[in-house]
Amino acid sequence: MTNPAMTHSVIQRERRRHYWQARLWHLPVWFMAVLVLMPVSVIVLSWGDAQTDIWQHLIQTQLGRLLENTLILVVGVGLWTLLLGVSLAWLVAVCDFPGRRWLDWALMLPLAVPTYVVAFVFLAVTDYAGPIQSLWRAWLGPDVAFLPVRGPLGVVFIMTCVLYPYVYMLARSAFIAQGRGLTDAARLLGEGPWGAFWRVALPMARPAIAVGISLALMETLADFGAVAVFNYDTFTTAIYKSWFGFFNLTAAAQLASLLLLFVALALFAEQKGRGRSRFHQTPRRETQRYPLKGVQAWLASGYCITVFVVAFAIPIGQLALWTWSEGAAALDSRYWSLIRHTFILGGVAALATTLLALLVAYGQRLLGKHQVSGAVRLASLGYALPGSVLAVGIMIGFAFIDREIINRVQALLGLETQQLLVGTLLALILAYAIRFFSVAFGPVQSSLERIRPSYQEAAHSLGANQWRVLLRVYLPLLTPGLLTAALLVLVDTMKEMPATLLLRPFGWDTLAVRIYELTGEGQWRRAALPALTLVILSIAPVMLMIRQSRLPARTATTISSGSGPKP
Repeated sequence: MTNPAMTHSVIQRERRRHYWQARLWHLPVWFMAVLVLMPVSVIVLSWGDAQTDIWQHLIQTQLGRLLENTLILVVGVGLWTLLLGVSLAWLVAVCDFPGRRWLDWALMLPLAVPTYVVAFVFLAVTDYAGPIQSLWRAWLGPDVAFLPVRGPLGVVFIMTCVLYPYVYMLARSAFIAQGRGLTDAARLLGEGPWGAFWRVALPMARPAIAVGISLALMETLADFGAVAVFNYDTFTTAIYKSWFGFFNLTAAAQLASLLLLFVALALFAEQKGRGRSRFHQTPRRETQRYPLKGVQAWLASGYCITVFVVAFAIPIGQLALWTWSEGAAALDSRYWSLIRHTFILGGVAALATTLLALLVAYGQRLLGKHQVSGAVRLASLGYALPGSVLAVGIMIGFAFIDREIINRVQALLGLETQQLLVGTLLALILAYAIRFFSVAFGPVQSSLERIRPSYQEAAHSLGANQWRVLLRVYLPLLTPGLLTAALLVLVDTMKEMPATLLLRPFGWDTLAVRIYELTGEGQWRRAALPALTLVILSIAPVMLMIRQSRLPARTATTISSGSGPKP
């Protein structure tokens, strides 16, 4: 006969064991949250050490221009990505015209080209000695002025060409999900085509459009390569100059805090743009499109093809021509070392970030979303932090740990004091993990949610603990999602310029750093091979996004009030 007291003791002991095992899964979740908080806190606390001389110099010479240039970029890129992305999305999603099928996915390809690559190709083609201005002077005479390509107009144009797919991709999915039913109903009630678009289709797509614009604006604020190519001073270039020009990390951190303020305003604007709307999706058939005929059809085709040619075909074609003209001279020993360094950094960052994303997603599943939702949301904000901001925050934090902790321990042990964290690969990998955690977390979390909880319950009934469930049950089923996450982080890491430029150890140049060095010297042709290599490597994740963005074609979207999760 079973002893009731012993049975109760065993049950209590098992409950305590499961309780503490579950509590352990708080560690990876809050670890990522603390990682994101560390550079932000360091940057905010940097104002405790006032750099009066530096700020007097900045206020007298640069601060006004930095604010003006940043504001011009934000307003210009936000406006033109809105107009370009929404118009292209409406044409491709709702209308039918010649070439629509291949333009549907081809218009997303500019996302595969880094902004700094398009920037130096654009300058090489349109600058005074370039082919376009040479033809301009030959046809119209040497005294006819050309557009100021090196001013804010050129920077806004370049960033719009690269960043409009954010708005296009999300707006296109929203328009496809709406279908024709509501717009046809509006037209039956007396609205014309424009009235149905402005009063029905556009308001319903507004949350998705707001998210796309906010992503484009955050990329604009974080950009360093394109503005450096144009010699267009913004906060990212000022941070770099304060670090390597004034050798003043504190002033760089204080400038980074101002850039962080712009990012916070962009996030706030995105939240207000979404309002309290959320999407409910229900299955439906393929959307029927409005057929365009005659002049309208060819105007729509010409508009979409022009955008594709300008934003993607011309830059890639020019890079290919330069690479062909350079020939074997570009394939020197340094090029292969750049490839090796780029893949090593990207591979380590992809493995570390994907592992963290797996642990956080699994911990969230075990603990329940309501228990760790705040920590997960905080950990996912790293993508909103510009690379230059992360670099400054991590460098100051690691310098403090080296100076105040590690060096003192070395001194107590009689060892030679030396820096163990600053200037190492660890700092750079940490910056990558913070910035691209949300990139890996999305595919891992979505893959995990498709696995039935009954698998976990069956494994527990057979005596498996949580770690064995993760390794023997979840890991094989999550392989496609983990590979997708690792691939996305790998390519984003290889394209990242500010954090790599500021934190890389001596001798660890990458393709992005080499492009920056060559374009800074005006050697466009020599920069073509590493740039084309990056573009080719970036095609794969863009094709993944294209495939995922086509899924909403079989869903319908309605909007209801309520606070929903961020799309």
